[in-house]
Amino acid sequence: MFHDLLQWLQDVPGATDGDPSTSWSQQLAGSLHLWALTEGTHVLSLMLFAGTILMVDLRMLGLAFRNVPYSTLNNKILPLTIAGFVLVMLTGLVLFFSNPVHYYHSVWFRAKMIFLVLAAANIFWFHFRVHRTVAEWDDRPSPPAAVKLAAGVSLASWIFVIIFGRLTAFVFFECENMPPGSLGYAFAECESEMRAANEAAEEYSEEPTEETGEETVDEPAADESTEAPAEAPATEPQE
Repeated sequence: MFHDLLQWLQDVPGATDGDPSTSWSQQLAGSLHLWALTEGTHVLSLMLFAGTILMVDLRMLGLAFRNVPYSTLNNKILPLTIAGFVLVMLTGLVLFFSNPVHYYHSVWFRAKMIFLVLAAANIFWFHFRVHRTVAEWDDRPSPPAAVKLAAGVSLASWIFVIIFGRLTAFVFFECENMPPGSLGYAFAECESEMRAANEAAEEYSEEPTEETGEETVDEPAADESTEAPAEAPATEPQE
């Protein structure tokens, strides 16, 4: 179901005369400057977001900024973190729109989404459970174990998000390169993608090859067993 929806999103919106190559998604993917600008903004905003998260997590682990209260550091950095997160999400959605079917069936993209959900769940757990006792450990150089656990999960999650996001650009472990029935093949739901690719290949092979719209028909070969009729003997001139 999701494959068909994303295939429609990739081929239909903005398409002229039903030509998928003219859709907004395909035009974005084929745009040199717009796609590069979006990708560059995504990377820079990710650096801003991840960098600020790193600073706060290191303070929660008691490894850096030990003499600075957690609340003071967090209040200074939080606006930058929110700005980076908004830019990351906006540019990430645009990049996903450029090739949604590919990303949906990518092993690395799915692994990235798993750790992104884990990071989001960790944020909610920290703010609704651990952060309630912030007054008790705000000034402590080494916060309690629960705070360190939240910081460790946060660091690990965002590191894996960045790693898997980078691996998405590589072609290994693509559906066409994995054996059917393998774990990666099933994890990425490659069966639906390969079925759609095979159907598209069959339709392409059945398309007319001439501009007239008629399919080419092989003419029967000439029968070599038939011989040309013998010429009539020339008559000699009468005297």
